[in-house]
Amino acid sequence: MQVLLIALLAGIGFLVAYHTYGKWLGSKIFALSRDRVCPSRKLEDGVDYVPTDKSVVFGHHFTSIAGTGPIVGPAIAIMWGWLPALLWVIFGSILIGAVHDFGALVVSLRNNGQTVGDIAGRVLNKRVRLLFLLILVMALTIVLAIFGLVIAAVFKQYPAAIFPCIVQIPIALSIGILLHRKGLGLLVPSLIALAVMYLSVIYGNTGFLGDINQSMAAWSIWTWVVVLLVYSYVASVLPVWTLLQPRDYINSLQLISALALIVLGLVVASFVGGTPLEGESERQALKMAAPMMNMNPPGAPIMFPFLFVTIACGAISGFHCLVSSGTSSKQLKSETDARFVGYGGMLLEGFLATLVILACAAGLGLGIKTDGGILTGEAAWLFRYESWSSAKGLGAKVGAFVDGSANFLMALGLPSQVAIALMGVLVASFAGTTLDTACRLQRYVVQELAGTIRPKGGGFNPLGFLENRHGATIAAVVIAAAMAAVPHNGAEWSIANAGKGGLILWPLFGATNQLLAGLAFLVVAFYLWRRSIPVWFIILPMIFMLVMPMWAMIQNLFVAPGWLLSNEPNYLLGGIGLTTIALEIWMIIEAVKAFPQAKGTIEANPLDNWQATEISKKVET
Repeated sequence: MQVLLIALLAGIGFLVAYHTYGKWLGSKIFALSRDRVCPSRKLEDGVDYVPTDKSVVFGHHFTSIAGTGPIVGPAIAIMWGWLPALLWVIFGSILIGAVHDFGALVVSLRNNGQTVGDIAGRVLNKRVRLLFLLILVMALTIVLAIFGLVIAAVFKQYPAAIFPCIVQIPIALSIGILLHRKGLGLLVPSLIALAVMYLSVIYGNTGFLGDINQSMAAWSIWTWVVVLLVYSYVASVLPVWTLLQPRDYINSLQLISALALIVLGLVVASFVGGTPLEGESERQALKMAAPMMNMNPPGAPIMFPFLFVTIACGAISGFHCLVSSGTSSKQLKSETDARFVGYGGMLLEGFLATLVILACAAGLGLGIKTDGGILTGEAAWLFRYESWSSAKGLGAKVGAFVDGSANFLMALGLPSQVAIALMGVLVASFAGTTLDTACRLQRYVVQELAGTIRPKGGGFNPLGFLENRHGATIAAVVIAAAMAAVPHNGAEWSIANAGKGGLILWPLFGATNQLLAGLAFLVVAFYLWRRSIPVWFIILPMIFMLVMPMWAMIQNLFVAPGWLLSNEPNYLLGGIGLTTIALEIWMIIEAVKAFPQAKGTIEANPLDNWQATEISKKVET
């Protein structure tokens, strides 16, 4: 019953936080109002700025911020014990992550849907804006390069997930047209889409479809990366209502219902145990197989600060400020919807991360198949978590969650093949929604960056093509593809070796991503401070998210076997790491210098760059 009690208390805690702390932030700090005109209405263009029902925006927002982060991070962080991971997820998401996402969303809503990087140029100064945008370009390039690899790896590991993920695209297009063009309500199309998607999971790996899945699973990583980046380009330039919104929305229906099934399976397993093992009639009792606390797991780095960069999504992630200020803020039709989407979306992700911890810490103990037979209890957990290196790979982390959560589903009586396919689809779908959202976000950032470095005084602009959506998206996709194409670990280039180039810079992403969260807090704090609104509640989270990533980066750089101190130094990672630290220190210095004079001084009019041009076009029309 311990496992069920943890899940129930976490869920109740998130609900209480939403209706207390989240409500206080919305009413007393951000003063949300239905009377303010949102960017989706002010700048409505039918492509990016589209007034949308909050449930659809929530679906887009949740699936975009979740990705595989709240799965792979907690799935390895329990090496330090399930208790530290659980505490960081619960308190981090309530007090830090949800505040970060909510704040970035509100600030963007009041700045015409601009990203936090663009807004930083006004609430701090222009130098900070350029530095922020450069950091965003690097972070999003890594995301685009790596998530194609993630999806390809999941498809190779779980071929049954391929057809259900592909069929989501025509379903999404159909729903987008029905809702936007035909004006139909959400209920009936949602129920039909959900039924079709679950049928695709149950029957999508049988007969002819099963053969197709196996054939596509045999594609090289590079082939998958190219296909997925081309898809991302199309999804980025199409009007948001045609594919991005409906795909994320129907994904959210499937994913949230899958989470509900996991919870239901956890309840059943808590009372009656897991499904009987092969050849046995007794059910395995559900209990924690992982240790509560383990300060020195074999081969692992120290818990502080690495716990706080290993679990990013699920507690707090800098990538979320890009989704909040990049896409979600352009779609909300009422400012009062921001709490539901921004604060509520992060809490749901925190609950997802909680279930991942329980699946890996307890679900695995219900039994896993190995070459040596079926293992249960602590033996099953140790099979996946013998050492940090054995648990660190993508396949091991995803496999631990899929096996553990599938055991919960099998306690309900679902066949093992269906349970494993459903969890594989969940992982691949989360990764897919993050990929296409990241491509659209990169397009916005490239457009803003091109507008920032545009030559003054008019005349010929050699980077002008980067200020339109096709040029910016092509640049985003080509740069990501170029990075992905580089063979990993110095291997010779070939189709078989290409596609893994994102792994070269991936070690930087954890600390860089969390640093981005700290910088986003800076922007939100300055926005409030300039309006004489209290900032005490944001100062400690901001300092924490500036200190922890820098500490982790310094450890990676200088503590043996660090990037610069190993027998074979990695000067690429070391150089970028040092540059990142220098940029952070520079931005902090700029903030400290500006903070005393900023109180009560409202920043300049937010209508600048390409958005000002768009508004002038509408006025002329």
